[in-house]
Parts: sequence; C-alpha cells; structure tokens
Amino acid sequence: MTEHDPSASAAPPDPLPVPPPAPGRLRALLPDLTPWRSSRDFRRMWMAGLVTVFGSFLTFVALPVQLKDLTGSTLAVGAIGAVELVPLIVFGLWGGALADALDRRKLILWTEAGLGVLSGLLLLNTLLPHPLVWPLYLVAGLVSALTGLQRPALQSIVPRIVAHEQLPAAIALNTMRWQVGAIAGPSLAGVIIAFGGLQWAYALDVASYAVSVLFTIGLAASPPARDAEKPSVRGILEGARYAWSRKELLGTYAVDMAAMFFAFPNAVFPFLADDLHARWALGLMYAASAIGSLLVSLTSGWVSRVHRHGRMVVGAALAWGAAMALAGWMGDIWLVLVMLALAGAADTVSGLFRSAMWDQTIPDELRGRLAGIELLSYSVGPQLGQVRAGGMAALTNVRASVWAGGLACVASVGLLAMALPKLLSYDQRTDEHAIRMRERRARKAEVAEVVEAA
Repeated sequence: MTEHDPSASAAPPDPLPVPPPAPGRLRALLPDLTPWRSSRDFRRMWMAGLVTVFGSFLTFVALPVQLKDLTGSTLAVGAIGAVELVPLIVFGLWGGALADALDRRKLILWTEAGLGVLSGLLLLNTLLPHPLVWPLYLVAGLVSALTGLQRPALQSIVPRIVAHEQLPAAIALNTMRWQVGAIAGPSLAGVIIAFGGLQWAYALDVASYAVSVLFTIGLAASPPARDAEKPSVRGILEGARYAWSRKELLGTYAVDMAAMFFAFPNAVFPFLADDLHARWALGLMYAASAIGSLLVSLTSGWVSRVHRHGRMVVGAALAWGAAMALAGWMGDIWLVLVMLALAGAADTVSGLFRSAMWDQTIPDELRGRLAGIELLSYSVGPQLGQVRAGGMAALTNVRASVWAGGLACVASVGLLAMALPKLLSYDQRTDEHAIRMRERRARKAEVAEVVEAA
C-alpha cells in the first residue's frame, strides 16, 4: 500500500489502469539478472555452485542405489540420514562460528577441496571387486561434517558481495542454479548408473569438485570484521539467543524442519519406483521436484514485489505437504511425477522467502552463526525425514510412508502457524530489523563512496 499524497487530494480520480503489453508482463516474471551483472564474485560463486551441485546430485542418487543393491533394506538406506545427522548438527553450528571469525573465502575453498577427496574415496570403494558397506556410511558422515562447516560461509558471504536490494534476486538465481543441477544430475545419474555403472557417477562428481575449486580460487578475500569473536560455545549461544528473540525467524526454522521431517521421502524412492513397476523412472523421481522448482525460479521476477514473506513460507509448506500426500496415494508413475514437481515448486517458494527474511534482517556480525542455525533447520529435517521414511516403510509399506508423512506435514505446519503469529504478520517494509539493515548498508555504501572519491 502506497502512502497518501496530500497535494493530490483535489485531483480527479485516476482512470482504470491499463495492463502493460504482454512482453512487459513477461519481462516482469523473468529472473532479475542484476546480481549476475553487477558482482564478479557472485558470478564466480554461481558457476562454482552449478558445477558442484551437478556432481553432488550424481552421488546423491548413486549412494542410496548402491546401498539398496548391497543390502536390499529400506532401513539401511534410510539410516544414511541418521549417520549424517550428528555431524551436521555439531559442525553446522561450529561452521557458523568459524564463518564469523575466519576468511569466508578460505573456509569455502578448503572444505570444497575436502569434499572432492571424499567423493574420490567413494569411487575407490566402488572399484573394489567386492565394494564394502561401511565406507558408504563413513563417507556420508564425513561429507555431512564438511557440509556443516561450509554452508554457513557460503550463505553468509552472499550479503557481502551483493547489494541489499538485490538479495531476493540473488537468492532466486542461486535457487535456479541448484535446480538446474538437481534436474540434470539425477536424470543423468539414472542413465550413467544403468549403462556405465556407479563408478562413473562418482568419477564425474570428483571432476566437478576440481572445476569448482578453480572457480573458488578466484574469489576476492572475505576477511572477518576487526572485532569478530573467536569461535566459541559462548558465541554460538549468543547466536542462538538472538534467533530465539526473533520469533518470526524461529517460525521459519520450525516450519521448514516440520515439513522436511514428515514429507521428505527421497530415501525410499528406489523402492517406490519398484512398487510402481517403473524403475526406469528413478532418476525422474529425484529430478521431478527440481523441475517444479525451476519453473518457479524462471518466473521469479515477482518475488521482489512480495512483502509478506512469512505468509508465503507457511502457505508454501502446506502446499508441499499436500502434494507429497497425493504423490503417495497415486498409483500411476506420471501422476506421481506431477505431484513431486508441484511439491518442488512449493518448496522453492518457501525457500525464497525464508532466505529473504534471513538475509535482509540479520546483522553481518551474527550472519555466520545464524547461517549455522539455518543450516540445521533446512538440513536436519531432511536427514531425520529419511530415517522416518525408511523406518515407516519397513513397518508399513512404501506408499503409506509417503502419503502419511504428507498429511502429518500439513497438520504440523498449520499448528506452528497458529502458535507463531509473528511469522504470519512479518512485513519487510515495516519490520524494525529489516529497516535497520537497510539503513546500515546505506551508510556503508555512502562511506565507501566518500573513501573512493578521496
């Protein structure tokens, strides 16, 4: 709503607005490329992330398929989430503290190289005459630890290299990058595994990390603030207290964790494909949600014009759960794929507005530690969700595990929305934290201009 202009009170009423021509409306929907054009570091990070995401999704499909082939157990596949959970919690929180205390570029670079080495270990195990099961769990846990160290730095560096008003557009572009990899990676993984074998999927993942490291080396340094705290438990608790004081942020964490815990059935996709007599569609099942996500990102020009971010987070999480429930009910593979695509679209809408709330309201000196907490909110849920999906499938059946989880997601998100009214009332135009961040960044930009002019 625009403010009233007293000087216009005597003017005749405006005529009805004329819709813009179709090309103008189309341009308004297309992604905003301003961050890509204005920030060299954003371009390099975007390219590095695209390559890494592509390779990582090859392993994302190959690992559960290999476990399924070696064990034949839904519980064994679902246990990947349990193995990854503790390292993710511990190192995610510590990674947030490190991101505030160290050069974020160096932290990203070294963890990226470490992840490439771990993918190499998966490749070596697969090349053995009789591949072992325990290295798969060991590497999964170590990957989770390094991911926990890296993600807070990756997320908290974005507000440093992108202008404040461009953050929603940058988030949409990063989301689109993830989706391109999430579509191409699983789709190609199914073909590679079927015709070339698991070893080729792992080998391509190793190569992707090598390329990503080359892109990351070229990033500008991102040193900590002069008064940055050393990593400590006290610093982590300070970040947790800040998050607890911001009930709208707390709501975004809780809603996402509930949605992922109850309605993230990816661990049982290999078994669901068998149940639907469509093993050929396994790669498509992993890619379907990313296809829905990509459709949202390709029409994400509207994101910057939405101000009630909390309502969008809640509505999208409800849609995610409903779509997953329908996917569990459907007996036709094509209808299942459609529902998974709709779920992916809803999840992307939720993610865009969660990230916008985080990046536009959290102070830079706390950004790393809060990014560690955010990592737990959007990563612990899926890990526990894999355990839930695998365990429930073992107790009942695969399809019941999917549809019951979707219904539980809808119920839990509805209850959380009622319990956290600040989430629904959040408006980035009037929120005190968002206003304060805009003012701080405007002052920094003015100081930078004065220094440059001098």
